[in-house]
Amino acid sequence: MVLIDGTLIHTQRRTGKADRRNYSGKHRSHGLRFLALTDENGRLILISAARPGRTHDNTAARHNHILAHLRAAGLGALADLGFRGLDNDVLDPVIVTGFHASRTHKLTPGEKTANRVLAIGRAPVEHGFAHLKNWRILTKLRTDPAQATRLLRALLVLTNLEVNR
Repeated sequence: MVLIDGTLIHTQRRTGKADRRNYSGKHRSHGLRFLALTDENGRLILISAARPGRTHDNTAARHNHILAHLRAAGLGALADLGFRGLDNDVLDPVIVTGFHASRTHKLTPGEKTANRVLAIGRAPVEHGFAHLKNWRILTKLRTDPAQATRLLRALLVLTNLEVNR
């Protein structure tokens, strides 16, 4: 079982029209979107390639073929509601997400409990991101996505060395 989540690494704004796609309306800042897989203890296993900041978690997972890789490895993943609709296989789901409430569909007490249990199980992925975002070099990130991907993957190795001491 692995945990999957996406995060925005804030970057400094670059000039030109090419940087507009790095603007995340949700966070109201410029950045690059990364997906990460962690184990159940919060140790980072994999970091995806950088995507523009406005990219949704589902879109980033589709571009990185996360679902196919998880199926090939025989792994299941816990995810947040940002990954809802990614895995439509009812008989053999790979990605488990919570229940979504709407105006017309209120959550039942059982669905609320299931969401709470899922949130508790997903907490370590947030800790993994927190360890990664502690690196001060990320506050000055102003580079293209290819180099940012290399930097984050190098920091992944350093973070795992630091945390597993």
